[in-house]
Amino acid sequence: MPIVNRIAALSDEMAAWRHDFHENPELQYEVHRTAGIVAEKLRAFGCDEVVTGIGRTGVVGVIRGRKSASGKTIGLRADMDALPILEAADVPYASKVPGKMHACGHDGHTAMLLGAAKYLAETRNFDGTAIMIFQPAEEGGGGGKAMVDDGLMTRWKIEQVYGMHNMPGLPEGHFATTPGPMLASSDNVQITVTGKGGHAGAGPHKSVDSVLIGSQIVNALQSIVARNVDPLKSAVISITQFHAGTAFNIIPETAELCGTVRTLDPEVRDLVERRIAEVADNVARAYGGSAETKYTRMYPVTVNHARETGVAADVARDIVGAERVDDRIAPAMGAEDFSFMLEARPGAMVLVGMGDSPACHHPAYVFNDNILGHGASFWVRLIETTMPAG
Repeated sequence: MPIVNRIAALSDEMAAWRHDFHENPELQYEVHRTAGIVAEKLRAFGCDEVVTGIGRTGVVGVIRGRKSASGKTIGLRADMDALPILEAADVPYASKVPGKMHACGHDGHTAMLLGAAKYLAETRNFDGTAIMIFQPAEEGGGGGKAMVDDGLMTRWKIEQVYGMHNMPGLPEGHFATTPGPMLASSDNVQITVTGKGGHAGAGPHKSVDSVLIGSQIVNALQSIVARNVDPLKSAVISITQFHAGTAFNIIPETAELCGTVRTLDPEVRDLVERRIAEVADNVARAYGGSAETKYTRMYPVTVNHARETGVAADVARDIVGAERVDDRIAPAMGAEDFSFMLEARPGAMVLVGMGDSPACHHPAYVFNDNILGHGASFWVRLIETTMPAG
């Protein structure tokens, strides 16, 4: 079954919505304009209920099918926020806000779910209730958790929940997913090194060099993945910031290291958290200083549920054909706060191919409008397949 005809007819309209969102990017929870437009369109489509302010600035649209005998309620989620990146793409609808752009395709995700909502509100050819979830703050703000904590699943009695993300490098219009861990947990680490400041030229021997200690800690942390983590499992420790010093000739009293940690297994996550603190403390002590580690757990592992992943893959096959669906992709070390929704309810995350393009979070990233129909058709068929009207 190819792209839904009515969805194909909405392609230009979905592209126009996306371009407008792209020109006016908003960060994290500050998606007031975007959320306002989404809510306005959902009301105009004839949704049975439109609620704003879920998870601070999230929007929920409720569409009831022609029948309700099944009693099923399924949630479909799109994210709305942009990134603090200066756009380098040469497109006529480039960002009008300096230093902000939709470099991860959330404008496209929102447009695709709006297209599906318009179709479903018109046809209602299903037995049950479809919940359109428009989420803020996926990019580091934990908007998925905020919506769950605000009663998203319980208020609307959502039984299953599905998410979709575009994927540069995956052929255009192809779909991919996998049961079990699909994306990594994402944690932040901050290490404050304390030494003894002094004159860098005249008296380095009287000092305890926080920069030297910090440098040794950066190197030593890599031994955790190399020698503590099971080689058949995965972990990434990346120190991405090193702040110290105010002058060429002063050994600073303190240095601060910051970075990210990614894992696919809860036990590995616990191990890495413990070992980072131990390694930093012992290295600092060996050089006569001290180190304090602050480890902040951000997003859990995105774990797809087996049954729902199979359903999603079957729906994708109906749309694009079996040869264009990979239902056993290797897990990736990127992270997604859709993981919080999958902890709350069974469901699955799927990827839709963008073709060859710069990667997400790149300043030259450009969303491929050709896949809007694929994404919206997937949402429509998922609802009609899982809750058939009979």
